[in-house]
Amino acid sequence: MRARSEVVAAAPRLRLDTLDRLARGGAFTPPAVDPRALRVGVVHLGIGAFHRAHQAIFTEVAAAAAGRDDWGIAGVTQRSASVRDQLTPQDGLYTVRERGHGAAPLQVVGSVREVLFGGGDPATVVDRIADPAVRVLTLTVTEKGYRRDGSGRLDRTDPEVCADLAGRPPRTVVGQVVRGLQRRSAGAAGPVTVLSCDNLVGNGEVLRGLVHDFLEALPEAEAAGLADWIAASVRFPSSMVDRIVPATTDDDRAAVRAVLGLEDRGVVVAEPFRQWVIEDDFAADRPAWDRAGAVFTSDVAAWESVKLRMLNATHSLLAYLGALRGHDTIAAALADDELAAAADALMVEDVAPTLRAPDSLNLADYRRQVLERFANPALRHRTVQVAMDGSQKLPVRLLGTVRDRLAAGAVPRQAALAVAAWMAYVAQGRDVRGRELPLDDPLADRLLAAAAAGTGNPGRLVDSLLRVEEIFGADLPEHDGFRAALTEHVGRLTANR
Repeated sequence: MRARSEVVAAAPRLRLDTLDRLARGGAFTPPAVDPRALRVGVVHLGIGAFHRAHQAIFTEVAAAAAGRDDWGIAGVTQRSASVRDQLTPQDGLYTVRERGHGAAPLQVVGSVREVLFGGGDPATVVDRIADPAVRVLTLTVTEKGYRRDGSGRLDRTDPEVCADLAGRPPRTVVGQVVRGLQRRSAGAAGPVTVLSCDNLVGNGEVLRGLVHDFLEALPEAEAAGLADWIAASVRFPSSMVDRIVPATTDDDRAAVRAVLGLEDRGVVVAEPFRQWVIEDDFAADRPAWDRAGAVFTSDVAAWESVKLRMLNATHSLLAYLGALRGHDTIAAALADDELAAAADALMVEDVAPTLRAPDSLNLADYRRQVLERFANPALRHRTVQVAMDGSQKLPVRLLGTVRDRLAAGAVPRQAALAVAAWMAYVAQGRDVRGRELPLDDPLADRLLAAAAAGTGNPGRLVDSLLRVEEIFGADLPEHDGFRAALTEHVGRLTANR
């Protein structure tokens, strides 16, 4: 008997020439612009699945709507060369597969015109940022990619940050931004906008502060004049992004192959919904993202708080509680009546009282929409994927709500349940069926040591993890009501385990 790989003929790879030979029909949507004609105007740091399913689509649609050919994207992959190796042989093309009610046909995206590996060729990344044709630098590098210390400043004890400050070709995100801006300044490349799209409160201000932290750590002669040039020529607007982008599976790649008759190693998967809210503060020209559905506003903060505290916090609650109960996906967790009630209660009882909703947003409708999106079984968004990097996510998703409710004299029991579920996830390491729960976190060693110190006693476990100051600060461990709520929840979650 012949092996399956011998029976199924290899499909040609998705590329510009193979795409050109495909018949146009309703089964897929080709790029909205001719990729061959696109010139790079945007550099993006962190070209993972989220960017390709979100900003890259907005940018392509905007370029098509405005009839522009100068908004191609040069993407930088930070941690590995995998995205470069997937997309470069495909002329930057990849397919977006939507899953769920209202899903559009497969979409082939052509806005990415170049992919660089920051870890392998950092000097080229700086050159690209310094290109006068580039007017916008965007980022999706996750919370941990900013390398902040417990106070939110640039972590100048981080060995990678130290190496970038010492003058090597930069491999950290902030180092790449600063060295690129330094080169622009020296070469009179013109003004540029640096736009963070990560889940950080006031992400534009955060990034501006980290850039200045880096500048302050440079020798005075090296930084001379650069801070003034940045103040005059660079803007750091904030933004809020939203789209659920689960991990791509072999079934997704097979589905794309069946429709296109081509092999696409860069397939990304997404829900039909997408949203982008951007502070309208740009140093130079920008894509017409509003013509692609983005919202430009002077008040990103209100949108950002709603999304982080309602959607992202509820996502984390379902991830930790669901994983502990053996639910593989967020949709399966939400199908658990007890967890669904906890998710709704978190938003109604704890989060909503802390929010100032944008004028055009009804919080009750938004809450229902969040739960409907999470319930989409077609997404198969894995609980352990959402559970990654909890030490970075809890402060921005949950602890702001906790502090606001405590300040108002109320103990936020549902938010405390979400934090307690994270603590149980760290401490238990296994679900109810005995399967391993991976702890993928930049503070994993410290968290495991803290959990080990509290083994066997819910109160000791809570106190030990609360002492991780980078997460909880100095104030939360001292609040008796919050500690008591955590201890009660942890005791229940870890009983008979």
